[in-house]
Amino acid sequence: MERTFLAIKPDGVQRGLVGEIIGRFEAKGFTLVGMKLITATRELAEQHYGVHKERPFFAGLVNFITSGPMVAMVWEGDGVVASARKIIGATNPLNSEPGTIRGDLAVNVGRNIIHGSDAVETANEEISLWFKDEELSAWTPCLTPWIVE
Repeated sequence: MERTFLAIKPDGVQRGLVGEIIGRFEAKGFTLVGMKLITATRELAEQHYGVHKERPFFAGLVNFITSGPMVAMVWEGDGVVASARKIIGATNPLNSEPGTIRGDLAVNVGRNIIHGSDAVETANEEISLWFKDEELSAWTPCLTPWIVE
């Protein structure tokens, strides 16, 4: 079963949007298999955003992501990586469609509320960076047969 990594960023936590965001993924039928409230260390943030290390916004991104608590999550389901990206919306909220998390709740690209893995491979890397194996639960919700064939 496919898994993805999602993180509600400090702005989403501070704005009290955790429940609404989790609800969107639950309503879609995905299974939450790991979750923790964490304030990322600089080292963890730099590893997570390492692909952007040479970009001018890297330092600001690391400073922001370490500025307060985040909710790190692992979700499971058929096509969860691609579907989560659609639920989240475009990186820049001004380009996000209404009905997406960023389209409905975010205003600025620097405060876009949520991170989501962009590919299965990236998801696997990010999950192993943020979670130990024993922090993830393998379970099947009783309503799974009503969601997937």
